[in-house]
Parts: sequence; structure tokens; C-alpha cells
Amino acid sequence: MHLKKRLIAVAAVLVMAAAVLYGSTFVTGDTEETDGPLTWGESKETIYIWYSDDNMTNFIDSAAVAFGEREGVRVIPVLTSESEYLEAISHASAGSVQVPDVYLISHDSLEKAYLAGLATQIQDMEGICNEANFPQAALSAVSYQGMRVAYPLCFETSALICNETYLREWASQSATKELLEAGEAQENPGEDSSGIEVDPELLAQKTESYFQSAVPATVDDLRNIADSFDVPEGVEGVMEWDVSDIFYNYWIVGNYMIVGGDAGDDASRIDINNPETIQCLEVYQALNQFFSMESDSMDYETVIDDFCQGRVVFTIATTDVAARLEQAKANGEIAFDYRVAPLPQISADLKSRTMSVTTAVAVNSYSEHEELANRFASYLVGECAQTLYDRAGKVPAKLGVGEENAALQIFKQVYGDSIPLPKMMETGNFWVQLESLFSKVWNGADVTTLVQELAGQIQLQIDASR
Repeated sequence: MHLKKRLIAVAAVLVMAAAVLYGSTFVTGDTEETDGPLTWGESKETIYIWYSDDNMTNFIDSAAVAFGEREGVRVIPVLTSESEYLEAISHASAGSVQVPDVYLISHDSLEKAYLAGLATQIQDMEGICNEANFPQAALSAVSYQGMRVAYPLCFETSALICNETYLREWASQSATKELLEAGEAQENPGEDSSGIEVDPELLAQKTESYFQSAVPATVDDLRNIADSFDVPEGVEGVMEWDVSDIFYNYWIVGNYMIVGGDAGDDASRIDINNPETIQCLEVYQALNQFFSMESDSMDYETVIDDFCQGRVVFTIATTDVAARLEQAKANGEIAFDYRVAPLPQISADLKSRTMSVTTAVAVNSYSEHEELANRFASYLVGECAQTLYDRAGKVPAKLGVGEENAALQIFKQVYGDSIPLPKMMETGNFWVQLESLFSKVWNGADVTTLVQELAGQIQLQIDASR
């Protein structure tokens, strides 16, 4: 789910419960109306796992059955509404015999969960939560005040998507231009349809050299392609992305706009108004001259469709694009080659850094089966990681998984260096404010003034909470 939808979702709580018993699914009612625990024949230790994303159902059901059979226990999945999710878990924990022992949660809600007594420091009996198994971004995401309070399961982040076929055309144009300027080629209308007389072998060598450096390493490289590419017919622009959503913009300032440190939980580490952030936003503002887009008329689905239709050379996308492009290629819906790459650096001196959101598995402090809950959580993020993408379409946080999928490995590389969304409740509206700032910057407002205003607003919120 995209960040904007997560931030503004408001609806009444609708609780739907689903239970799995050796391959059979049972639907329960409101846990408050249940007089006692559900029983299915012989007595076995039972835990409940709650989650709110229906896409995870196949994965969780399968894991629950396999773990239950192996351990001689019951794991009962409960699918519930995303709206007021933690409040529903709290309600069930306090007033039901079917306490959510384990639950999936976006990592940025872990502070709220921990302070509400719904999360606790994990036991990690298997010793899985370390840098041998997970990148630092994943471990930072599930850390709070120096403790690991959940297990990292999967993630979302963004990367650059490139049309390789168009980049090869740009490389050919650039090679030809270089040879002409060097006097190693000449215009000759009678020679061939291109009107260029050139040594084919030399042209091929130069083209390959340009192609190998075609994926932009910096924003300046991106501008150079935009300036020098005589785009093929049907291409509407060199680059297009959802400039209205902070998730696809944050890479611009991610390395310098500090909100809570890498773990996103330290109110003393707030650094928004600094020269590097201002310089990065000025670069972002200048991009509007190259890629003219109306921020209020762009959306993610439109830009991905434009890329699939061959209307743009570059876009910025989240992990879902990997399966979408692979399927379209297999179905013959797209004829071009494509590549996933890290987003470019802002300049030779200014680094970029993407934002990430990690789905974590937390153990409820109210659970009476804490050891079993920890074992199941560890099982989900460890042994089950290999099936996560196929069953749920989610990219596992665990290292060494899905190495045969080159596109996903790039996303995992980007994730490893990403900055997790902060957990601090005091800055819960920061992303809405930052999204507004980006929109104003894109449309020409003064960068320095906007950054100073944002820094002041956030500091007031921090001070008010102390």
C-alpha cells in the first residue's frame, strides 16, 4: 500500500476472523461476544496471529498449518480491518480469551504498540535477528530504544525503472554524434538511410560504451539524457513519476533530513533545516524544467501504465512493479527490455537515500504463550521467507532469498541502504507536512522558507510532547 493511503485512511473498524485448522478455515465472530476459547477436538496449545492485508492470507495460512503440524500446536490466523488496527488488537487483548498472540504491523507503529503494552522485546531464541540474516535497515526498523521489539518480515521501497531498449537507442545516437564531432564519421546522404558514413565496428564499440553508462548515476546524468536524446516516436518524455506522493520523492532529501535517527525513535535527533537538505530540494525544483508534470494530476498507476506503454524512458516505482513487468513481458504486452536500478545520487557531492517501510511480526505482551509466539514469529520471517514472494507478492527482508530474481535483488540492495519511516508519535503528521512541502517546491515556492517553516513546526510538536 502506498504511503499516502496509509496516512489518510479513516474508516470504522470491521473485524473479520479466519481460523485455520489443518487446512480448514473457520470464520469467527466478534471476540467480545465469544464466551470461551474455540475448541476443535483434542486440547492443544493455541496462538492467534492477526494481520490486515488479505494478500498475506495464502502465506500465513500455509505457514500456520505447517508450523502447527511440526510443533503439535494450533496457529489460528485472524484477518481484520486495517482501520484502527492497533485499537482492535488492544480491545481483543483486554476483553477476549482469544488474545492476538502475534500480529503483523507496519514498523512505524511500533512505538505506539510498545507504549500501549501490545509489543515487547522479542526473545529471538533462534538468534535470527542479526546482520547475517537481515540488512541494517530491517534491524533498525524493528528496534525501539535499543531493543528489538519485532521481527522483520517484508519491506517496501522505491527504485529507478529504465527502458533499456530506449537507452540503447540513446547510446547509438550519442556514439554517432561523438564520432561526427571527432571527424571519424561524416554525413553522406547516399551512404545509408541514416545519412551517416561510419565504421560499423567503431560505432558498435562506442554505442556499447555509452550503453554501459546509460543508467544515470547522478541527477546531472539524467538531465544529460533528457537534453541529448532525440526520443523515438510515441515517447512523450524521458522521465515521469508520481510527484504527488512522498514515497517517490523522499530519496531527494533522505540522506540529510534526519527525523529520529536511523531507528526513527530518538526525538533528540531532528535535523531538518540544514544546507544539504536545501540544496537537494533546489535540485528537485529544477527537475520540473526537464520533466514538466503537474503534481496534482499524477498518480502511481498512470505513470506505471505510461512506462508499460513505452511512453517514458524512466520512472520511479515500488516492488510491485517487478511482477507487473515480468508478467507483461511474458504475455507479449511489452516488447522492450527493462531494468531496475538504484535511484541516482543528487550530485557528485550530495547523496540520495530512499525511504522504506517494513512489515514486522510483533509478539503481544498480553500473550500467555509468549515462547510459542516468538518461535512462530521467527519461523515466519526465517524458514518461510523463501515462499513469501510467490504466495503474497511481498519481498522478504531476509537476506539470501530470491537471488534468482535480479529485479528484486536490486530492490533489496536499495532497501539495505534505505532510511526507515520514523516511529515517533510526535512526528506522526510529518509526512503529510513534507508531502505538502514537496508539492510547493515543485511548483516554484521558496525552498529555504519552506524548510525553515517545517523545521519550526516539527520542533514545536517535539517540545509540546515533553
